[in-house]
Amino acid sequence: MDPRPACLVTGIVSPYRREAFRLLAAAEDVEVIAWERAGPPVRGLTVHRTTQAGAVRLAASGRYRAVICGLNGRTALLGSYLAARARRVPFVLWVGIWAHPRTPAHALSVLPTRYLYRRADAVATYGAHVTRHVEAHRDARGGVFAAAQAVDVEHFGAPVREDDVARARRQAGVGAGDLLVLFVGRLEGEKGVEVLLEAWREADLAPGARLALAGAGPLEAEARQAGSGVRVLGYLDALELPALYAAADVLVLPSIRTATFTEPWGLVVNEAMLQHTPVITSDAVGAVAGGLVRDGRNGLVFPAGDSAALGVRLQALSRSPELRERLGAAAREDASQLTPSAWAQGMRSALAHAGASRGRAAC
Repeated sequence: MDPRPACLVTGIVSPYRREAFRLLAAAEDVEVIAWERAGPPVRGLTVHRTTQAGAVRLAASGRYRAVICGLNGRTALLGSYLAARARRVPFVLWVGIWAHPRTPAHALSVLPTRYLYRRADAVATYGAHVTRHVEAHRDARGGVFAAAQAVDVEHFGAPVREDDVARARRQAGVGAGDLLVLFVGRLEGEKGVEVLLEAWREADLAPGARLALAGAGPLEAEARQAGSGVRVLGYLDALELPALYAAADVLVLPSIRTATFTEPWGLVVNEAMLQHTPVITSDAVGAVAGGLVRDGRNGLVFPAGDSAALGVRLQALSRSPELRERLGAAAREDASQLTPSAWAQGMRSALAHAGASRGRAAC
């Protein structure tokens, strides 16, 4: 057995990846190479903060038995693949996109990306939707494994005190018994914010209903001018979000497709569902295509960009507390299955297929 660790090359170690990376490191002896932002230290996880060029040098150093690399960072990606080939160690590609960007600049990367889909020893994906995208270009080679998109289930699924829920509802400007519709994310066009604001106007819900937007971005001014029923909360820390999710009657993620963006997943969906909150999402959201959000079971789905269809769904949920309760219960059940451990297991399956698994029990 090769005694060397494996490495995972990525841009940042984001908060929702820390526990997943730690579990993978414990089970498979994996070090992380972060070429943009390493984040705070994580006990049991070795993280090397460097540049893209530095990541390539580390991958090529001979100290690793396998290289895992995300599909971002042109220098880091191509260099890590070439480093793995030069060192004759397995290369595992980690993919989050399910539609290639359509700009002229991105057109230049179509063929190299498809080459990596075919040539990687194994591929780990964000979910079934990305798996289908990769397999369409992999020539029936197999070796594609879903690594579930996960959040901190213990944090976002923990019970929230009633006074914290009441405080969150006051912050959102909604009274007891009135409907609270929530959006969490960047206030940008690709997130469907303009679609949501138009749907809110078209839905014409009861006077006490409120739409709260937690986030910041270029459409913040437009949102603030959208009327008395709309409140912009600004950016909120992850510690503040569980109470807000618990306070909301529904979360909406109305992302649209653009030339540069198709929502890879939408982790706010997981977060809200863990608080028994049903969701309304567009069909351009990865969590829908990947199988988490199921129309009529744990949420409602509408065609991306269709404000009228979104308005109809807002009206349906506003009129039926029973429907909100049923969808919310299933939402909690389904989102609870997508854990950091499930992500680590998917990545381990990819390593095993590539012949680089250490095969330890996860801690």
